[in-house]
Amino acid sequence: MGLPDEWAARFPEALISAAFLVFFYLALAREFTPRIALAATAILATSAGWMAYSFAALTDLPMSAALAGAMLVMLFEPRRAVLAGVLLGVSVLGKGFVPVVLIAPLFLIARGKRMVTLVSAVLVAAPWFILCWLRNGSAFWDDFFWKQHVARFLTPSLEHVQPFWFYIPVLLAGLFPWTPLAGLLTRRRLYSDRRVALLALWTLYGLIFFSVARNKLPGYLLPLFPALAIVLAAALENSPFKAWWLSACALLLVGISTVAGILPDALLVGLSRSHVAFAPGGLVFVGVAAVVWWLVWKQKTEAALLTVALAAGIGAVYLKHSTFPVLDRIVSVRSFWREHEREVATGCVDGVSRTWQYGLNYYARHAVPECAGDVVRPRITTRNRQLVMEDVRVQKNVH
Repeated sequence: MGLPDEWAARFPEALISAAFLVFFYLALAREFTPRIALAATAILATSAGWMAYSFAALTDLPMSAALAGAMLVMLFEPRRAVLAGVLLGVSVLGKGFVPVVLIAPLFLIARGKRMVTLVSAVLVAAPWFILCWLRNGSAFWDDFFWKQHVARFLTPSLEHVQPFWFYIPVLLAGLFPWTPLAGLLTRRRLYSDRRVALLALWTLYGLIFFSVARNKLPGYLLPLFPALAIVLAAALENSPFKAWWLSACALLLVGISTVAGILPDALLVGLSRSHVAFAPGGLVFVGVAAVVWWLVWKQKTEAALLTVALAAGIGAVYLKHSTFPVLDRIVSVRSFWREHEREVATGCVDGVSRTWQYGLNYYARHAVPECAGDVVRPRITTRNRQLVMEDVRVQKNVH
């Protein structure tokens, strides 16, 4: 059968990310200044959270990009109500009704034709929901709405329960290497600009909404990143100590070699059980921090900002090439599929996490069924936190 071409799943994500970043810059350059637009785009494009989801075959990034686009149009270009509605409809198609909850406060304050925006969103999103309902009946709404929305928010049934404060470290880690800029959010003068204050309040609203939910996953926060990037860019623009802040961001990259060393074990057994040892290879970024300081001292702030962004991009490439082969071997479904292609095609799963089961379904090109007690077939299960294939002959002996 061969290995499915992952470019078909991953490349559109990268294209959507790149297209949105262009739109993001142009919209901010018109509303604010080219300097703020450049800073916000650089922060967003090279933050760990945004980069990670720009290559993942998930709907989180398309939904986040469409939602952010709808927000920018509603707030700053209210005459383009149809475009805002189309983007909102696309975001709903990407992730269900969560974008509606997130954008709801803006309908209370946004100028322009709000009803046009709503109608446009319904016209874009409704046909898919209606077709799914006609084809699947009440089972569609039972799973899509009651399970994936209501139960996910209110009950622990989906096994992603985390404490209320879970998203604070997730958000700070997702901003890497721009995390130090979060310190600028404490400056009251920043919020004298009503646009920035609104975006900051909306980010806080989204953070509280996701924190209240019982089930939490890191990717849920992605829709907050564009608005937060704008706030951080405005904060940096008004800061009198840009050299300190940008150099701190560059210095944070010193830890990227250490992250590369612990990431495989952290994903497999958890960070608390991983062996953490400082890797000196990241010290090369001390030189980058010195260059950034010098550029700001020479009043070349844009060049300093882009230097940090370029260093972050290089760090991401290094992280990918140093850790992905190991992750592919011990965490990803792909290597397991390569070794057991025939067995997976006719096999069943027993006690496998949903994440791994989704991967198996993708590579097998069909839903791999749950194992039934009276059926003897290749059985995929987990042992020591890794996928294993049980021998069919052993199962025959048991039966």
